[in-house]
Amino acid sequence: MRESELRLQKEIEQVRAELKLDIEQVRAAIEQVRAELKLDIEQVRGQIEQVRAELKRDIEQVRADIKLEIARSRNDLLKWLFPMLLAQVGVIAALVKLL
Repeated sequence: MRESELRLQKEIEQVRAELKLDIEQVRAAIEQVRAELKLDIEQVRGQIEQVRAELKRDIEQVRADIKLEIARSRNDLLKWLFPMLLAQVGVIAALVKLL
């Protein structure tokens, strides 16, 4: 009986040692994955910053284009508004003469 008990204790200790080894391997694997994830996260952050910078440039370009288009539209509007205003003044003057 004592011999069986000693064998079982020996097997238990062996299993414990194997478990400790497995636990250490799992911990090492977890640390490796953490390190890889940190690198991946930093790469993604860099890509995000790059995309943000590109978006800012694109937004500024669109704003500049919109300002230019507004100025063109205003100039076109003024180009037609003054002749129409003069024509209206002429028509009103003609109507005043007729009355």
